[in-house]
Amino acid sequence: MGSLTARQKVGWAVITGAVLVYALFPVASVIATSFKLPSQLDTGTFLPQDWTVENYEAILSPDGAAQDLFLSALRNSIGISLIATAVAVVLATLAAYAIARLDFPGKRVILTTALGVSIFPVISIVTPLFNIWRTIGLYDTWLGLIIPYLSLTLPISIWTLAAFFRQIPWELEQAAQVDGATSWQAFRKAIVPLAAPGVFTTALIAFFIAWNDFVYGISLTSTSAARPVPAALAFFTGASQFEEPTGAISAAAVVVTVPVVVLVLLFQRQIVAGLTQGAVKG
Repeated sequence: MGSLTARQKVGWAVITGAVLVYALFPVASVIATSFKLPSQLDTGTFLPQDWTVENYEAILSPDGAAQDLFLSALRNSIGISLIATAVAVVLATLAAYAIARLDFPGKRVILTTALGVSIFPVISIVTPLFNIWRTIGLYDTWLGLIIPYLSLTLPISIWTLAAFFRQIPWELEQAAQVDGATSWQAFRKAIVPLAAPGVFTTALIAFFIAWNDFVYGISLTSTSAARPVPAALAFFTGASQFEEPTGAISAAAVVVTVPVVVLVLLFQRQIVAGLTQGAVKG
């Protein structure tokens, strides 16, 4: 394929610029809103007339109006998402290895079921879960969210890691077993290190899914004991009944988005490597 002409380069630059503006404009709008005073929210201007950190103080400072609500939710989101991610990655690694390496009845059924669970509407199982959790005492607890989060993170984790394990040469494991390693030792010392990029990519994807969940968070919690940030944003209120909490919600959205953006920027090469190695067979 020959090099692009000047006209083609200009065309691609215009298309790229349009896509970036389309994708980043909502983000820029939220960031700008987070620095606006409540009186400036309805002025129709994009940038704040008077920049202020009042909204960030409301959610982060000890005297902030929404500090208790936001910081407790932030702790819940971090803890619940990390635990759900760790459990999902461990279970998915073992399941994906078995699916990729072993021949056993029902292997395709497992993959099909995982795919079916991943596309199943979450809202349709919230009511049964709500009733069950209230009965057995898991409502409004960390465990009561971690278990449903596994239904979101495990299917994609199994599919991603199964595709990745298929790319690792079978001969490496056989060579380790010839040298005297057991099946578990060969898996742990030979296969897992080679699968590290795929495992890392899967962990990040699973974390993002758990971190951004709203439906389970709002339906299976009632207090700050387990309520995550996406659900807590729905309970933000203004300083009075006549004041909308748009600025505080925007500030909170910026704060909870920063970890995700930082992780993607720091590990984008590993993410791309893990996805491409698991997607190309050869």
